[in-house]
Amino acid sequence: MFTLPNLLTILRIFLVPILVVVLLTRFENREYIGLIIFWLASITDFLDGYLARKYSQVTTLGKLLDPIADKLLISSAFISLVELGLAPAWMVLIIIGREFAVNGLRNVIIEKGLVLSASRLGKFKMGSQVVCISLLILGEKLGEFAFLGNVALWVVLVAAIGSMVDYFAKFWILLFPKNTE
Repeated sequence: MFTLPNLLTILRIFLVPILVVVLLTRFENREYIGLIIFWLASITDFLDGYLARKYSQVTTLGKLLDPIADKLLISSAFISLVELGLAPAWMVLIIIGREFAVNGLRNVIIEKGLVLSASRLGKFKMGSQVVCISLLILGEKLGEFAFLGNVALWVVLVAAIGSMVDYFAKFWILLFPKNTE
């Protein structure tokens, strides 16, 4: 249960409230400190899965906590950015809504004893979210390049919608294979 991958996932969960406090508290260079915390949490997301597979330490706890930790990190970062006026609420709502929808699909598939694995588009979406949130956290510190955060947010939105459609299509094929012929 207390494998290194699981401990990394738990660390990511504990970093979430620290990230939110840092982002929403006004002090000098909070953007840089927030960015470091966000990157540290994001690195644990990569490492926990990699180490679990490499050392055959995939556990039920890890399978349960990892997606929760991911959603907590991304959702809390985006919501904090909305609060700071750095991201439009409607875009963040769609992105977070996609997370809940796909999680719901996964739960239905798991109940049926099937597997709905992560797609390349879903992995691209996660990577683009990390880049986007990083750029938005830096916001004003980027000067004339601050617009890159908004461009990245549009990329995330399109990737989120595209990957959701992809998951829904895979979900439909898994549950109703005869209807796809």
